[in-house]
Amino acid sequence: MIPRTVFEPEHEQFRESVRKFLETEAVPHHAQWEKEGQIDRQLWFKAAEQGFLAPTVPEAYGGVGVDFRYNAIIDEEVSRLGLTGIGFGLHSDIAVPYILHNGSEAQKQKYLPRCISGEIVTAIAMTEPGTGSDLQGVKTTAVLDGDEYVINGSKTFITNGQQADLVIVVCKTDPSAGAKGISLILVEAGTPGFDKGTNLEKVGMKAQDTSELFFQDVRVPKENLLGEEGRGFVYLMQELPQERLSIALVAMACAESILAQTVDYVNERKAFGKPIAAFQNTQFKLAELDADITAQRVFVDRCLALHVQGKLDSVTASKAKLITTELQGRVVDECLQLHGGYGYMWEYPVARAFADARVQRIYGGTSEVMKLIIARSLFQD
Repeated sequence: MIPRTVFEPEHEQFRESVRKFLETEAVPHHAQWEKEGQIDRQLWFKAAEQGFLAPTVPEAYGGVGVDFRYNAIIDEEVSRLGLTGIGFGLHSDIAVPYILHNGSEAQKQKYLPRCISGEIVTAIAMTEPGTGSDLQGVKTTAVLDGDEYVINGSKTFITNGQQADLVIVVCKTDPSAGAKGISLILVEAGTPGFDKGTNLEKVGMKAQDTSELFFQDVRVPKENLLGEEGRGFVYLMQELPQERLSIALVAMACAESILAQTVDYVNERKAFGKPIAAFQNTQFKLAELDADITAQRVFVDRCLALHVQGKLDSVTASKAKLITTELQGRVVDECLQLHGGYGYMWEYPVARAFADARVQRIYGGTSEVMKLIIARSLFQD
């Protein structure tokens, strides 16, 4: 692997501490968490003690105020070890930044310290039963009634949905205004009328709690509005490049890990009297994957560097998500094939990766939506 110049020595020291923490506190338990459908809530508190939750939040709110490379390291190590049940990325990379960037000072003081301490697990409720990547089509409404918003609607496929203590709800405050009628509202778990559905049973990511959320005449103070009314769609568009970069980072770490494991496997496994690695087909398949991973790793690291500089645009982030998740899918498929029948056994990491990776091309905007974004940039007048 070529050297990764985006990181400094202190970042690699941090990576080592993250890896040791995960190997001790998560790896031995993840199979059980898959059976239970969610991780142990105590892992959030343990991670918080190490400074692994929302590390980019400034010290004024209890964080350490580092740049996004530290988030990237956590994302990569979680993915490298196949710990897809851990929702730290959704919390730190996606949900918490909405509060940090758009929240009032009172909201930041109220919520951010507890997001960092592990007391609050966050989620963001975008997707609805009839609305996926088309965020302008959300039906959930929030009507101002005196000093309160009254929220009605439902959401689905919400990551951290079961464990979430605070949910950022994407809703329509003005249904007639299209994208300009979308707002973000903070809803705390336990608010009357806010119910969590059952933990959804998925093809993969079985240890990740993913839920339907229901809102029936949920009343929250108007102070729970995040940012300005009608600016929700703008906020969503501003945060999506970071979300898509996070997905790309996860994709690359998974692809690299599965490739390395497969190289080890084909060296040990024999067929027709010799190691599978001795066959030219095996060598060529893995050589192609290795070359593609190397090329895309360089691009993703460049995207990470641009993001740290505040220069990562939506089109570039969409390219990163598109090509890395498509590559991830190809890598796990090819590597599973090289494992033969054992690759189809759930106890093998490649089998889990095969199931877990599929959603990467769907959430955060489907591959087709990424292509639309990229195409628009090509054909602008």
